Amino acid sequence: MDPAVGAVTVRFVGAGPGAADLLTVRATRLLADAEVVLYPGSYLDPQVLEECCGTAELVDTADLDLDSIVNRLITASRAGRRVVRLVSGDPSLYSAVFEQTRRLDAAGVPWEITPGVPAYAAAAAAVGRELTVPLVTQSVVLTRAQAASTAMPESESLAAFAATGASLVLHLAITRTRELMSQLESDYGADCPVAVVYRASQPDELVLRGTVADIADAVEAAGLRSAAVILVGRAVADLPDPCAGESHLYDPARDRGL
Repeated sequence: MDPAVGAVTVRFVGAGPGAADLLTVRATRLLADAEVVLYPGSYLDPQVLEECCGTAELVDTADLDLDSIVNRLITASRAGRRVVRLVSGDPSLYSAVFEQTRRLDAAGVPWEITPGVPAYAAAAAAVGRELTVPLVTQSVVLTRAQAASTAMPESESLAAFAATGASLVLHLAITRTRELMSQLESDYGADCPVAVVYRASQPDELVLRGTVADIADAVEAAGLRSAAVILVGRAVADLPDPCAGESHLYDPARDRGL
């Protein structure tokens, strides 16, 4: 809803990948000012909540369904309370913000969104890699697996994305690692580098490295079942200089209009 319609009382705030020190400055300000904070307890480092006012009502949404969450947002808003709905990572990805804001609009509740550090960016940082390396790949595909979850659009098959050869980021997919790697092998090759980052940026962060052929063994040995991002692609590897180019933007021969 356009904030001009009324005073904004509900704010969706990206909590980042979970680490308290990866909250944005705006996020910390909004948390300190909030009277009610709804948060995804399964994904956050508890230190994130230390940014909240000591008198704030804290609601863990891990066991709440969508309508229960939205009802709490509406009730608090109508009581004139300042509300923050924390979402893991960035609200633009797999946050259910669309469903929640649609219901708030129907209820006439003003809202706004504050972005956060996305989990895939924290995962790439954990492995020390840029996902868009010149002459290797210049595209990143962000997608997820589908099993007992919302159906994927027919046009968004893993095979279609794999055919691009882009750096591939798989969310919500860790329990199907072996099956997904078998689907990717024909396009990426068995030796294609893969990194799995569990709870990127948090105290119990775990990084697993391997290839399309063997990463599933490492995932299963570690017993990972949630909160992990899978990075697939040549950019994930330690690339020797002849394999990669350099950005034209910083080329000393580029005309800079001076």
